[in-house]
Amino acid sequence: MMKQRVLCGLMLMLPILVNAGPLVYYPINPSFGGNPGYGAVLLNEAQVQDQHKAPVVAKTPVTALDTFNKRLQTALINRLSSNIISSVVNGTGKVEAGITETTDFIIEITEIGSGVIRITTTAKATGQSQSFEYDQDAESSLSTQ
Repeated sequence: MMKQRVLCGLMLMLPILVNAGPLVYYPINPSFGGNPGYGAVLLNEAQVQDQHKAPVVAKTPVTALDTFNKRLQTALINRLSSNIISSVVNGTGKVEAGITETTDFIIEITEIGSGVIRITTTAKATGQSQSFEYDQDAESSLSTQ
């Protein structure tokens, strides 16, 4: 009788001992070491849940006339800036301090010291200005403001 009880008790505990084991985490997302086969599934689920859509912007076609006018404007601005540069550079190749005016802009060149100059361009119509510093001795631009 005692053998039966011990045997019955062991039989009841056997399934508990067999099912016990360590808990191990296996990632699903392939970005974190999971199975690469899940990548497409996870991407499709994310796209289905995504409610944010980029706004549709109507793009106007660029005509040949627009392209030509833009190139013409760039060429004229380049020629104007070349003329301004040649008017402010002295015979030694250094930029001289002073003020140059065009129809739309005022260009002020100020000597800061040690060969560094500040060039400030001001739009006459709006009063907005931009300036940058230039080291004539190093032949490189220092900063933009």
